[in-house]
Amino acid sequence: MYTDTHAHYDDARFNDDRDSLLLTLHENGADKIINAASDMEASRFGIKLSEKYPFIYAAVGVHPHEVQNMTESDVNEIKKLASHKKVVAIGEIGLDFYYENSDRDKQRIWFVSQLKLALELKKPVIIHSRNATAEIYETLRNYDGGANGGVIHCFSSGIEMAEKFIALGFHIGIGGVVTFKNAKKLVEVAEKIPLDKMLLETDCPYLSPEPNRGKRNESSNIKYIAEKIAQIRGIPVSEVLNVTNCNSVDLFAM
Repeated sequence: MYTDTHAHYDDARFNDDRDSLLLTLHENGADKIINAASDMEASRFGIKLSEKYPFIYAAVGVHPHEVQNMTESDVNEIKKLASHKKVVAIGEIGLDFYYENSDRDKQRIWFVSQLKLALELKKPVIIHSRNATAEIYETLRNYDGGANGGVIHCFSSGIEMAEKFIALGFHIGIGGVVTFKNAKKLVEVAEKIPLDKMLLETDCPYLSPEPNRGKRNESSNIKYIAEKIAQIRGIPVSEVLNVTNCNSVDLFAM
């Protein structure tokens, strides 16, 4: 069994086979899947999925790419949505200074707003960080962002930053990138951080691991991520899957 702590099954690329795929995934070892939101529509869709399938849980929130036109009414709706029994986190939220699809100052405003909401609701957070690691860290530190735990999704920095985030109370999310040939920093992180601070994720339909790189990603590809981590650490794949599954259940209270 395994938990995929970060998926986007609301994505249009699953429109043709979403239901059959999800049932097959569960039958073949997907114990739990968290559908992470990117915007308000995805937040609502994730809850609908969680109501339909007992093994699916939802995170609600607005991704930094989508905050350009965000309003306080959206935050109020996120608060209402977060009261649903299958909502386990606020996310994914954060900063993205690589694509900059939204103005940086607006990203900062709505990141802090959603972070404060998570603290108020005592929910863990799912953090998106790209080309903004230092500012993400300082913001989380200043607002006690790790008070209820959380995960740095699709972690891409080095071991020193991983250890700093762990010290704040965060888990490190490791996905398909760890299987890529140029992933030296992430391989070191996967080798050195405590296994009980690691979560597995696909970010599907994005970032398929080897040997499926370039194809639509799905939760079953967790096995390739786990196999790579087991190889790096010199431990059984079963240990990676069992420990990270327990980590997920504990963090997100599923």
